[in-house]
Amino acid sequence: MLRQDFNRIDPKRRNVSDYRKKHFATPQFKDSQYPHRLNFYTQPPTADITIEQFEQWAIDRLRVLAELEACSFRNRTPAETAAHMEPILEKYLRLDSNSSGSSKILEQRQKDHYSHFILRLAFSSTEDLRRRFTRVETMLFRIRAEHDSPSEKADFAASLDLDWLEKVSDDEKFKYSAELASVAGPKKGPVEDESWYKVDWDRVPDLVQARRAFLRAGKAYVPAREQFSIVVGEFTTRLERQLELTARALPRLDEDDRLTPILNHLSKNFITPDSSYLASSTAPEGAQITAANIDNLSKHFPACMAHLHRSLRRDAHLKHFGRLQYTLFLKGIGLNLEECLIFWRTGFSKITEDVFNKEYRYNVRHVYGDVGGDSNRRSGGYSPYSCQKILTENPPGTGEAHGCPYRHFNMENLTILLQGMGVSDKSVLQGVQEDNERQRYHMACNRVFEHIHKAEMKKAKDEGIMTANQLETIVHPNEYFKRSYVLKNLGQDKDTKMEG
Repeated sequence: MLRQDFNRIDPKRRNVSDYRKKHFATPQFKDSQYPHRLNFYTQPPTADITIEQFEQWAIDRLRVLAELEACSFRNRTPAETAAHMEPILEKYLRLDSNSSGSSKILEQRQKDHYSHFILRLAFSSTEDLRRRFTRVETMLFRIRAEHDSPSEKADFAASLDLDWLEKVSDDEKFKYSAELASVAGPKKGPVEDESWYKVDWDRVPDLVQARRAFLRAGKAYVPAREQFSIVVGEFTTRLERQLELTARALPRLDEDDRLTPILNHLSKNFITPDSSYLASSTAPEGAQITAANIDNLSKHFPACMAHLHRSLRRDAHLKHFGRLQYTLFLKGIGLNLEECLIFWRTGFSKITEDVFNKEYRYNVRHVYGDVGGDSNRRSGGYSPYSCQKILTENPPGTGEAHGCPYRHFNMENLTILLQGMGVSDKSVLQGVQEDNERQRYHMACNRVFEHIHKAEMKKAKDEGIMTANQLETIVHPNEYFKRSYVLKNLGQDKDTKMEG
């Protein structure tokens, strides 16, 4: 009797449990069909994917969004942005049209769908992240829409339930014909021959700003040919609302322990994407990467490594994190272990051979994977630090020279460092200061790079030498060095190629 009472399930509890089981066992949808290339992302995906897909798809989309944000920071026009993003989208987030006949349409659209929702989870936690995510996702949607065929765009627009989109009557078109004609322009034909819609003006801010809509009593009168601007505005509005709902739900989410670190890492990487996710940095052809040549090569170093190099030459010493950051960078540019040991031994000129061997030699060998555990040896030691890692981990303390000067220096000391690198233009220094104030440290670094290499970059573009990878924003110190070296040596070797 007691056993029966103990095992008896309360009817109310049983009903709740059954409801939850049924609810999660039979989701309303599993595999989306994706009839359109464009997507409003109204329904979260529920089909199974691997943890590797989860991470890599999010990383690829982050790379695209970060590059779009860089275009915005550089004030590129929509046409320049579209041209710049074309090879990047092809590489990381390709989406073929229905008319292409591609066999990978479903695979591409699934990746696009999942990656959007993964980053939505990662970037909904703060207002700043939500605002930035909405802005760049809208830019991505607009670029895709502008490159879609008119018929496919029309099909997509027709699939949306835009019940607030009101068609302008013939009487209204006649009443406001003069005003509508001024918006349409002299070459667009009679106002009466075209369909017009009216919407709340704040749904089409881009048309209002460009004066491509007639405003009356809080409504924007928009010609049918501009209908897709209304769709873009609706995309933004819905995404903003969905991100707010996601933010409210985050504290209640019981995420998989494997996913939480990935989501946290992705949100941190919106400072600047981690270049370890991209192609590895290798030494450029023709470069003499030896201990004796590092002084000469240092003119191609980014500010972080230039400061470490000068500090080493000045003090004949660097503290632990400075040595680690710089050793990994030197390893990344192609300095082998033997030459690296020579470099540090000669650099630490104030200590004896015995002290160097006892206190420093092992650490250099460990970084290269020459000693240590089996896993360290198999992996070849540590990887060079990306900008993201330098920006977010182990900030420098008193007497330390590692870190990112754009983040960790005051403007006076940063100006002195940049002037030593050849940057004296006041407008560039002012731009760097503005970038730093907005925490766009990687953009400040790219601004300096583009100023120093302005002539060489123009030549590379004019001669068609720069490939898609070289057009991307630099997010790794080793990539900075590699690109600088190749650009500065374009005229010396006709066969020099800018490899990604």
